[in-house]
Amino acid sequence: MLYTMTISEKIYKNGFDFFSISIPLTIIFRIPCTWLILLFTAFSLLFYKKINFKKENLLKTALIASPFLLEILFFWNNDSYSLGVKTLEKSLSLLVFPLFILGNYKQVNFYRLIKIYSIVTTAIVLFFFFRFIVVYPEYFNKYLNGIHLWEMGYVFSKTIGMHAPALNMHMAFVTIINFYIFIKKENGAMKYLYFFIFITSIFLLLFINTRVAIIDAAVGCIIVLFYQLKRKENLTKLIINTGITILFISILSVLFLKKDSYLKEKFSNIAFAHMDKVGKLDEIDHPEVVVYSSLVTRVSIWKSALELSWKALPFGVGSSDGRNDLVNYYKQTNQKFLAKYKFATHNQYIDFLLKFGFIGLIVAFVYIFSFLYFGIKSQNPLIVAFFFLFFTCNLTDDFLIRFDGIIFSGFWLTIFSCYYMQKVKTDKIKNK
Repeated sequence: MLYTMTISEKIYKNGFDFFSISIPLTIIFRIPCTWLILLFTAFSLLFYKKINFKKENLLKTALIASPFLLEILFFWNNDSYSLGVKTLEKSLSLLVFPLFILGNYKQVNFYRLIKIYSIVTTAIVLFFFFRFIVVYPEYFNKYLNGIHLWEMGYVFSKTIGMHAPALNMHMAFVTIINFYIFIKKENGAMKYLYFFIFITSIFLLLFINTRVAIIDAAVGCIIVLFYQLKRKENLTKLIINTGITILFISILSVLFLKKDSYLKEKFSNIAFAHMDKVGKLDEIDHPEVVVYSSLVTRVSIWKSALELSWKALPFGVGSSDGRNDLVNYYKQTNQKFLAKYKFATHNQYIDFLLKFGFIGLIVAFVYIFSFLYFGIKSQNPLIVAFFFLFFTCNLTDDFLIRFDGIIFSGFWLTIFSCYYMQKVKTDKIKNK
């Protein structure tokens, strides 16, 4: 009997480790990731007796699953129940992760997990970069000659099957982790390898070229650096590593700017152009070329979404109806450009306000700020950096309506909760 139990425990531990590593690595590939989550659910149900779920985990579970619970609470408000079910399916993993992971939080090896995730994800995206050169040489040569650089990151991301801002959100977090590993690593051959991996992730981040992710990666690295300075661990080594990092990033950035003049233009002239045309984009000649990804387009969308949200209070228009109702509002207000391209809200906070009213807005803030709570309570710079990344990305996009955004945030929020629980337990033992 004892032998059987030992084998069973070993199978569960190995299976749990496999899924906890493979799920984050496949988030950028929707179908494999979906199958892995389904298999993880079946695996966890098969070994349900191994899950040590306690009452004190209920609040954390409700917090992580709050967008899913919101969908259930307002399901009655959908005009189409079939579409409502589809939106529920996308967020179901937000319940699966805490139910099956929090109960075994002791088995989560946080630093091993993030190291494997960052290194392998960098390698995967690098592989697709070389694939892009080989399979799509006409595009690569065009960008190499400075033609249509505005589309470069979007075309590359599309070859992977992702939206550029979503892919670069992943790369921003990977870059922050790679920086953290590099500055923490002791001197030796492996340190040079981790530095190369970090610089590679910076290169890929710049190649995909989305403004918010590049800024978030920079701020995330500063947060990591601040925490390390605060801890005063080997300041000399930290200063040297930081100096080397700044030097190489500066060289890489200069080389990119020389070859990709659009990068500088994107952050300056294009980003804030035509702000006097908010709500009047059709007055711009060829807006799809001039302001498709500019701030003025985002602000015009937000303005319309807020106007519609105000009319739909207190319960919103319904989860399945948000985008259709917003597109219809574009038509009613004679905004042909926005209606033609059927722009979604591109702001998660306004999106939840539109769909669920004030309760939706509160849930969006509570869910996203929970990353900051766990980061501050556990004094972990990577979690704090993730909060800043996900908070700002959702100011200009709506990642909680996308599969990759839901899985990305839900999985890591669960892992961060486990890390926090481990730290609380460790601190209690130390204080005894």
